[in-house]
Amino acid sequence: MTSGDFVTASGAGTGPAGESEGTRATVPGDGTRAVRAGLPEPVKYEPTLPGPVFAAHFHLPGEPTGPYTYGRDENPTWTLLERAIGELEAPGQDSVETLSFPSGMAAISAVLFSQLRAGDIVVLPDDGYQVLPLVREQLTAYGIEVRTAPTAGDAQLEVLDGAKLLWIETPSNPGLDVCDLRRLVAAAHAQGTLVAVDNTLATPLGQRPLELGADFSVASGTKMLTGHGDILLGYVTGRDAALMAPVRRWRKVVGAIPGPMEAWLAHRSLATLQLRADRQTATARTIAEVLRERPEVTGLRYPGLPDDPSYKIASQQMRRFGCVVSFTLPTRARAERFLDALRLVDDATSFGGVRSTAERRGRWGGDSVPEGFIRFSAGAEDPEDLVADVLRALDVSAE
Repeated sequence: MTSGDFVTASGAGTGPAGESEGTRATVPGDGTRAVRAGLPEPVKYEPTLPGPVFAAHFHLPGEPTGPYTYGRDENPTWTLLERAIGELEAPGQDSVETLSFPSGMAAISAVLFSQLRAGDIVVLPDDGYQVLPLVREQLTAYGIEVRTAPTAGDAQLEVLDGAKLLWIETPSNPGLDVCDLRRLVAAAHAQGTLVAVDNTLATPLGQRPLELGADFSVASGTKMLTGHGDILLGYVTGRDAALMAPVRRWRKVVGAIPGPMEAWLAHRSLATLQLRADRQTATARTIAEVLRERPEVTGLRYPGLPDDPSYKIASQQMRRFGCVVSFTLPTRARAERFLDALRLVDDATSFGGVRSTAERRGRWGGDSVPEGFIRFSAGAEDPEDLVADVLRALDVSAE
């Protein structure tokens, strides 16, 4: 598979844009969508992408009607970004609504706390993002029953009975397990359970949860979506206006709104999403293949490797496999020496940026991983340089 190819539900690659040659004339490819997403109609002498609108309030004589009244409710810069994300998450679906937030956790919290009430049951992954245990504590404090199960093996199905909301993170962070979204969504909807999918690691170019049946697609735009490690952002996309209305109300009540500059930078960054995703995904697979040959590396995970436990399911629902590789070195000390020896990879948390990052996840204490566990995020450096740096660091750290 080339860096631009992806796998369809039938398991066949269909080309860099995601459509067959016969449909390319009518259905834009991923790159075209990313470059054009959310842009306003062209107006002579106006910029292609208008600059950020800095406004706490707007001129509002008479009755308070219209799209822009007060800066906590709406902003023209958010509007364009939200339209753009919606076009990527669900191309051609005009009914889709997107709401932007100042961080991924703000977006996650908005869905959970707007949809759940005391006495409700929610199912969370027990191997997901490390802040979820803190979310669990808060949900429990509000009288909401929280059940957890691993992502792998569709284990969340075993604790789904009677739940109001199923929260899925696939691929999981940092373990990179994958669950069958279609299967979980079908089971949840059969009993009236809502489904939200954290799409941060995959991005809309790697996976479209709404097309797989989910009610909400939620993500941290801080990661690969914007890809430069310089802004915090989150979003929620949904197709049901009745479900999105409480999310919008939560944003208004809590005041969890993005700054216009961050929203504008995020929209600007979307134009290169396909270029970055293809480069970083291809490099991640290359790194994974190199690591597979090293005897000191165990527990290697990358959903794009044919021998990875997640590959079969990932191939049926993902179009790109992401930029993150996880693996374990023998000891904490070895992992720390490896990270210290890297020259082209920043020892930093987060992932998805154009500059490669890696970290020993055990240092945070929130993930159930070995002490030598490494989460590696491939950036946009030349793959040959990155491979050489990783191999050199492995050799140096062994001494």
